[in-house]
This record gives sequence, structure tokens and C-alpha cells, in this order.
Amino acid sequence: MEVNLIKKTFVTILGAFFIFAGSYHFINPNFYLGLIPDYLPLPVAINYVVGILEIVLGIFVLIPKYRKVGGYGIILLLILLIPSHVFFIQIGSCVPDSLCVPNWLSWSRLIVIHPLLVYWAYRVAKN
Repeated sequence: MEVNLIKKTFVTILGAFFIFAGSYHFINPNFYLGLIPDYLPLPVAINYVVGILEIVLGIFVLIPKYRKVGGYGIILLLILLIPSHVFFIQIGSCVPDSLCVPNWLSWSRLIVIHPLLVYWAYRVAKN
């Protein structure tokens, strides 16, 4: 019983995290716009598409029938967002009037947190 509760909790937290993150693309789009590499066209559209995908995939994770699609979709999305994390590091981990963090934190996010999120989504999709 406890193991099942833990699994449900991890699924719920993952889904809620992506629903919140996706919603924030609409609540505060400027937060994300500076994180989109300048070599990509249509940054506003990219921001909103990523927000929609995060919300939809977060919801899918919460629905057992769609959990596998949601988990693997999150993995694909996280892989597609790697250039954004690299770009953020390249610009010194600071977007004026938005997000500024120490460089080591950006590297930690890319090398540690991002892979953990991929693993978490994989475990959720697998079960």
C-alpha cells in the first residue's frame, strides 16, 4: 500500500509540476522569451507551444490511460529544450530584467536536474 501511495505521489507531483510550468509560459511569457536561443524563429510562438505541450503532457501523466504518452512526451520535450539550457549558459546565466542565477546553478540544472527529470518521466511512463 505504501509503495502505491509513493508512486501516485510522484506521478501527481510530476504532472502538477509540468502543468504549473506550462501555465507560467502564459502568466509570465517574458520569463521564458530570453531563454529561447536567438537563432530560433518566432520565439513568442515557441514559448506558447512549449507551454501548451507542458500543460497537455502534465495532464496526460495524471490520466492512467495516457500516462505512458505523457511520460515519453515529457522526455522528448526535455530533450528538445536542451539547446535552451545551453544557450542560457552561453549568455552568462542571466537574462536582464528576468532570470539571473550563478553559472554553477545553470550547469547543475543541465547536468543534474534535467537528467533527473528525464529519469523521473521515464519511470512514470514505464509504470
